[in-house]
Amino acid sequence: MSFTKHHQSRRTFLKAIGTVGAGAFCASLNSSAAAAQGTATMPTRLFGKSGVQVPILSFGGSLDTSLSLLVLRQAFKWGVTYWDTANSYMGGRSEQGMGKYIEKFPGDRKRIFLVTKSHAWTLKGMSRDLNESLERLNTNSVDLFFVHSVRSPNDLNADMKTWADNKKAQGKIRLFGFSTHSNMEACMLAAARLGWIDGIMMSYNYRRMHTDDMKRAVAACAGAGIGLTAMKTQGGGQIKTNTSSELQMAGRFLSKGFTGAQAKLKAVWSNPAISSICSEMPNMTILKANVAAALDRTILSHRDMELLQHHARKTSAYYCAGCTAICESSAPGSIPVGDVMRCLM
Repeated sequence: MSFTKHHQSRRTFLKAIGTVGAGAFCASLNSSAAAAQGTATMPTRLFGKSGVQVPILSFGGSLDTSLSLLVLRQAFKWGVTYWDTANSYMGGRSEQGMGKYIEKFPGDRKRIFLVTKSHAWTLKGMSRDLNESLERLNTNSVDLFFVHSVRSPNDLNADMKTWADNKKAQGKIRLFGFSTHSNMEACMLAAARLGWIDGIMMSYNYRRMHTDDMKRAVAACAGAGIGLTAMKTQGGGQIKTNTSSELQMAGRFLSKGFTGAQAKLKAVWSNPAISSICSEMPNMTILKANVAAALDRTILSHRDMELLQHHARKTSAYYCAGCTAICESSAPGSIPVGDVMRCLM
């Protein structure tokens, strides 16, 4: 990027902030603390047909820095009681971190909707992972167990259903489902027809939620009583493009009292079929900001949603849409294009 272009972009941004006003800008930055100190209760939604109410904000536990007892304790106090982890996260340290919390505060376990995952891809391996996860988490059962990163409807077979039914009967899992990053819509539509999938976690954000395929998949899952958890909700939020649409959004959202990142969460929550958002919250600042967004009842306007969609179109070249059935089948050899792109984002 040339100096002139960068200088103009920065000047445009500062002008937008100036139009908003210093008071509104500071109010936006401090809104999380104000909301967190209030008496508002974390909103909940029904998780599919399970009968379980879950908070609309879920704690993602795949980063070391997010698993301090202090952060977990504050998340619990603020009503973020849906905790997501996996056997593979950080070589098991994620589950161990949550397990240390449960060991220290055993009374909190009954209020935590605890989720873990296995990437074993064999029934024997899934059993091994589940037993190891229960030991690390210091619990006798998990509320939801996911097969991690399903890429094809063929991955969901009768043997897997039998395994899930057995683990439910043993009291080790309450609900069963899968997470998916690639070819999500096809996997979701297949799950809706099966009748034995309780929950799905999929990439879902202001970029993906308006496509016909995703709308059809979400509607099918909701109709089948499958609880849906959205992940990757910032839509590649680390991308720095300095586009005019980005600057326009920044000024508009700050004038309304919340940041662009909070607006992206609100966009996902605008669909009542989404039970919860799973978000990485590696420090108290992000935790407070996300909690504030969940507690704030401001609804995005039609114009707000239009701005997000316009920005999505303008920056689509920087975002991996997860349609790896197209790109990976065209590449020579076995190249994990989707995994590489998610890493870069």
